[in-house]
Amino acid sequence: MRSSTLFRRINRHPAPRHQPRPHVQPVLEACVPPIDSIVEYAAYVEGRKTTASGIVECLDQVRRHNKDSDGPKAFVWVGLHEPAAPEVEWLAEVFDLHPLSVEDAVKAHQRPKVERYGDSLFMVLKTIAYLDHDELTATSEIIATGEIMVFLGVDFVVTVRHGEHCPLAEVRERIEDSPELLDRGPAGVLHAISDHVVDRYLQVADLMQMELEEVEATVFADVSSRDINRIYQLKREMLDLKRAVTPLQTPLAALPQRRVIPSEMREYFRDVGDHLSRVCEQVESSNELCSSILQAALARSNALANEDMRKISSWVAILAVPTMIAGVYGMNFDFMPETKQVWGYPAILAVMITACVVLHRGFRRNGWL
Repeated sequence: MRSSTLFRRINRHPAPRHQPRPHVQPVLEACVPPIDSIVEYAAYVEGRKTTASGIVECLDQVRRHNKDSDGPKAFVWVGLHEPAAPEVEWLAEVFDLHPLSVEDAVKAHQRPKVERYGDSLFMVLKTIAYLDHDELTATSEIIATGEIMVFLGVDFVVTVRHGEHCPLAEVRERIEDSPELLDRGPAGVLHAISDHVVDRYLQVADLMQMELEEVEATVFADVSSRDINRIYQLKREMLDLKRAVTPLQTPLAALPQRRVIPSEMREYFRDVGDHLSRVCEQVESSNELCSSILQAALARSNALANEDMRKISSWVAILAVPTMIAGVYGMNFDFMPETKQVWGYPAILAVMITACVVLHRGFRRNGWL
């Protein structure tokens, strides 16, 4: 239930009651304005950032300008971080967002996709971040994932971010510092966000490649069960990276064909698609390399185990000969040969030593020792 106090917090200087809001749908009383989850909001008119007293006032200003102007379209950009369901529903009423896309934005954990709802688009981008660590262990977390949902309309952009990494402040500052980028409108914001996310993909892929090279060097130097656990953990992180990057190829390739995207912006999205294809190829090759390293580590571990078993078996065979002879002559029968001879004891020792030397040389010749 929304009170007038909450409404005044999001609109600190509300317009007088006699001023109409002709282009904005009424907000449901049951919905709550995004007070806690809102990161920033602003209207961008004629290449300049203007901040009105609230989101509704920004949208009013933009739509009045677009109605009376033939120049570049003004738009509103609202950024949210992990909002609650009532907050997104409030924005859905203000910007006329589709209920299915609103549900996806609240629940998160969505597959990368692009969906069209009337004259608006809903895009889901997986974000990834490389977590710093001193040493790669069997329980190290290297890749952290999140999501960015983008609602794109004719005169608005609403971004919903889940996760602590990959903030969009850098993107917003770059756009605000360039009137040329602002003139591209909401489609330009969507391009800047997707380009920023794909650039992060490339950075993380390069760092993961360095991790693989370090692990590969240890495998062929010396390998143990601890190293295999590290490689397996790295393999799991590579799969997380692949699941975040690869599914975006198809929706991003289809994005330039969407009617909502202006024709002059389509080549920019194709360029982002080319960068994503490069990242996907690098991730795929790194994933295959990680699989090869894991197989090589297992094979080398088995080979080392076989070498140890051969050494153990060789020494057991060598020691079995004197053990057998000593066991026979330790039975203390009265009528045993050589037991009453003076040379019996040294003769038996000589036979033991000779047999052990012959077996040792034979095993050494065959590479068992």
